[in-house]
Amino acid sequence: QVHLEESGGGLVQAGGSLRLSCAASAPIFRIERMGWYREAPGKQRELAATMSSGNTPDYADSVKGRFIISRDAANHRISLRMNNLSPEDTGVYYCYLAGLTRQLRGFDAWGQGVQVTVST
Repeated sequence: QVHLEESGGGLVQAGGSLRLSCAASAPIFRIERMGWYREAPGKQRELAATMSSGNTPDYADSVKGRFIISRDAANHRISLRMNNLSPEDTGVYYCYLAGLTRQLRGFDAWGQGVQVTVST
């Protein structure tokens, strides 16, 4: 079973940047789907950024041009670089990963969530 651990959240002023990281607990043979989702206070969880196995990123309109999703398969880690943050980006951010372990077992996992707070 693969567990994901997120890091990098915190408090930042509007216009600042943060980098979120998500590490898998077990070696991964192949990443098939990956993404970062966020949940603002009082709102439903929404997709912020995703990347398919073909390394083509896709972003929510609200974060295009500001967020960059990337992966480091060798180190079993995915990241989200967030630039020019605004208070509307405040929320809990969750990473998602699906693929195959080195034992060729399919997995589908969510991180525990990390808080991002953007102040005015």
